[in-house]
Amino acid sequence: MPLCFAPETEATRPLYLISQDKLADWRASLPPSDAAWVSAMGFEGKIGQTVVLPDGKGGILAAAAGFGTDVSRARARFHLAAAAGKLPAGSYRLETDLTGDALAQEALGWLMAGYRFDRYHSQTPLAAQLVAPAGIDAARVEAMAAGEALTRDLINTPASDMGPQALERAVFDLAIRHGATATAVRGDDLLAENFPMIHAVGRAAAQAPRLLDLRWGGVGPKLTLVGKGVCFDTGGLDLKPSSSMLLMKKDMGGAATVLGLAHMIMSLGLPVQLRVLIPAVENAVAGNAFRPGDILTSRLGKTVEINNTDAEGRLVLADALTLASEEPTDLIVSMATLTGAARVAVGPDLAPFFTDDDGLAAALFAAAPGMADPVWRMPFHTPYEPMIEPGIADLDNAPSGGFAGAITAALFLRRFVQGATYAHFDIYGWAPKPAPARGKGGFGQGARALLAALGARWSL
Repeated sequence: MPLCFAPETEATRPLYLISQDKLADWRASLPPSDAAWVSAMGFEGKIGQTVVLPDGKGGILAAAAGFGTDVSRARARFHLAAAAGKLPAGSYRLETDLTGDALAQEALGWLMAGYRFDRYHSQTPLAAQLVAPAGIDAARVEAMAAGEALTRDLINTPASDMGPQALERAVFDLAIRHGATATAVRGDDLLAENFPMIHAVGRAAAQAPRLLDLRWGGVGPKLTLVGKGVCFDTGGLDLKPSSSMLLMKKDMGGAATVLGLAHMIMSLGLPVQLRVLIPAVENAVAGNAFRPGDILTSRLGKTVEINNTDAEGRLVLADALTLASEEPTDLIVSMATLTGAARVAVGPDLAPFFTDDDGLAAALFAAAPGMADPVWRMPFHTPYEPMIEPGIADLDNAPSGGFAGAITAALFLRRFVQGATYAHFDIYGWAPKPAPARGKGGFGQGARALLAALGARWSL
């Protein structure tokens, strides 16, 4: 569904955004009858509270939404979005002293609050619409909302309808929409084209594994986004318990997130040379599944001992990262729902990232708050390198011991990047409970922060 701002009309009503410390002043500015009405309705300016002011003719003159306190705002994101679903139908014009990133953030939250995943069951749409506030880049906010909606749709779709073939279709559809080019290498052609680990991970599934490659833009810095596209992960022969499989439709969350970011970049016409690489597979169980103890030879020529078939994401990413490094590239970014260790470290809300580039890390930290897209830097801790060296092969895909699982996975991936600045995001891609602008289910992490950071880094 399109997430766009509404046009302003004669029927558009003012919507006052009122913090608790400004409530008394706002109430004093109202006619006495309206001030009494606000008090009678129990409006205190708390986040998520709303009140409508009657026009005396049975209609609505204006509305107000609570903006809370400094403390309550620090505990949540997208404060206006908490009220969006509680307002009567109609279009609203925001009245606030917010400016800049803070204003754009609240407008974005409103649009994202309108997201509904209605592929399988009808959903009640958001009745209230927002006019684009003056002073924001409305097209940019709409592009970010649309990119986020794409990411959510892809993650929320179950593997029955979002296998490697459907993920390929999503890539090609996005390419057609933006005038990009897309190609795919499928099945046994992966062996002929030297993507052996992508083939090994996905060969046991009903749908053939594939490597998807989208290109767009002919000028500017070269940016390659690599997204983990494991459309469902059984764990392979190291089978997950059933409880751990319940969310494995989201194991292509990295692919979904880079596609959402690619949509933002292309929609905004940013002057970059964009490439998106997605190894799309299902990690399934069959007689030809790869096994614990196998040693695979990667595209780069490095050998990898398989000590757990449930650590498959880094294998498919390794071949894709090798391909990404085979041509001059200014920045390679991988995004993946890679390790449970990252969730233990920072929980589901933060997107941990790894990079050796201090400038990029600083740009991400500076950009993330304004995008309401929190990130946290984790270390490529080189002294842990021996943990991923098993002796019998060049690399171990699942070091024993359980320590530093997110770091060792990132170190594994770094081995396959040659001659380019590299950043890796180990995202969760799922909201375990509803929050303003975000229902329970799939969501993007790190994409908006990266969009803003690259804009600052490359003066886009």
